[in-house]
Formats: sequence, structure tokens, C-alpha cells
Amino acid sequence: MTIRLATDADFDALWPLLRATFRAGDTYAVDPQISREAAFDYWMTQPAATYVAEGPDGIAGTYYIRTNQPGGGAHICNCGYIVAEAARGQGLAAQMCITSQQQAAALGYQAMQFNFVLASNAGAVRLWHRLGFDTVGTIPAAFNHPQAGMVDAFVMYKRLDG
Repeated sequence: MTIRLATDADFDALWPLLRATFRAGDTYAVDPQISREAAFDYWMTQPAATYVAEGPDGIAGTYYIRTNQPGGGAHICNCGYIVAEAARGQGLAAQMCITSQQQAAALGYQAMQFNFVLASNAGAVRLWHRLGFDTVGTIPAAFNHPQAGMVDAFVMYKRLDG
């Protein structure tokens, strides 16, 4: 799997992956009916950088890196990751997270923070803990999950310089 910077030309391949994830409404606090144009802005334009994970069958995953807060908080980044259903369970999310930390440090960020990791996304919570992230806060009943109802969200954090 090769991880590289995404280009605008990649969006035709990314849109079905983003659309399926956002429409499911069970991991991202994004309007499930987000338009293609708004998704392009959210995933490709707003971030400091967007990457794709590409294998022999095409794009299998993607992530973005964006400044978490402006001004005095601009040294901390936020990332979002999506793995295609067919590529899940093969270590791609871990590979993308490790690479994103390296890329974020190269972009000058000193820490990475995940603002809204759903407690119902147990696989992601386990993975982020395994990769050195600490849960630094819990937002009770933060997300109305389509199957699980109201679920907590975690704020997770990791310094990138040590």
C-alpha cells in the first residue's frame, strides 16, 4: 500500500468512500446527506493536507490533517481517517495513523488530537490507545448514533515529539 498526497483528481475515487461513510452516520459528526461539493470542501480544501492509501485495486483509504484550533492552538492538529470496507482488518488504519503522525510532525505540528471518537467505535478506540493516544476527556451522550442511540465521544491526544 502506498500512501501519498491526494490530488483533486483523486476525488472521483474518494467520493464513493466518503459518501458511504458519511451516509452511514455512525462514525463522523457530518451531515449524512452532505453534498459532493461540501464533502470535497470538508475533505480536500479545508485540511492542511489530505492523503490517500493506494493499492493495486485503487484507493483503499484516506486521511486528512488539519489545524485543530487557530492562533495559540495551531500547534495541535486533528486528523480523520476512512478505510474502504473491503480493506478493513488489514492494518491500513494503523499504517495511515502512523504515517499521519510523521507527516503532521513534518508540517510543524507538536501534537495530534482527535476531538470526537465515538465510544461505539470500539475498534478505533482500541487502535488509538495502542498507538499511544490518551483519552483526555469524555463528552457524555455527544452523538445520536443511528443504531446505538446516544453515545459518548472521547477526546484523544498524543504529543508528536516524544
